[in-house]
Amino acid sequence: MNPFKLDCVLFDLDGTLVDTAPDLIFCLNHTLALHGFEQIDPQAVKPFISKGAFAMIDYSAAAADLTSKNLMLEVMLNCYEKHVAVHSHIYDGMLDTLQSIEALGLKWGVVTNKRQRFTMPLMSAFNLKHRAACIVSGDTTANSKPHPEPMLAACELADVNPENCVYIGDASHDITAGKSAKMKTLAALYGYLQEDDQPECWGADGLIGHPDQILPWINEILCR
Repeated sequence: MNPFKLDCVLFDLDGTLVDTAPDLIFCLNHTLALHGFEQIDPQAVKPFISKGAFAMIDYSAAAADLTSKNLMLEVMLNCYEKHVAVHSHIYDGMLDTLQSIEALGLKWGVVTNKRQRFTMPLMSAFNLKHRAACIVSGDTTANSKPHPEPMLAACELADVNPENCVYIGDASHDITAGKSAKMKTLAALYGYLQEDDQPECWGADGLIGHPDQILPWINEILCR
């Protein structure tokens, strides 16, 4: 087996690179109010963000039928398209981490299940779009995570081998996707985890509690 040679750091977007919860939850509560449902506690619904907008609605409006939930989904997404980067923010320490990755001559990119209509404006809003070696959204490829296809597509765009990448995400499907593509993986414990999540059992190569811990992990790998 060839030794691991890090060439590229890939990130999940929501809950890993950017804290998108404020805008997503604002649009969710806006949608709930329009349809006669009570506002949801942000802390209660935040763990569902990694599973997508429909999961947020399904949890928050459990009594609604499927047709109503699908209608609410469209309202929420239309709202979110207009509020994609109003209150969202890059996690503390992440900009310094990205700068350090670039200074080391490494590439970095994003692989998310978020739709492209939201991913690209969000990346542009934080002036990250032109810096990323690759950006793969949930509808870029036929399959989304946990399937390895988007991971492999990202590597093709960045012109790197999957075996020389590390993927960082806050959900079990992130780690599954990364491992399926033969990448190293890090579980972001600061993201949108559910109470019953057991990231230590996901099979990741490391657990990080803060973006500041990414660079020491990288430096340790590079110095081996």
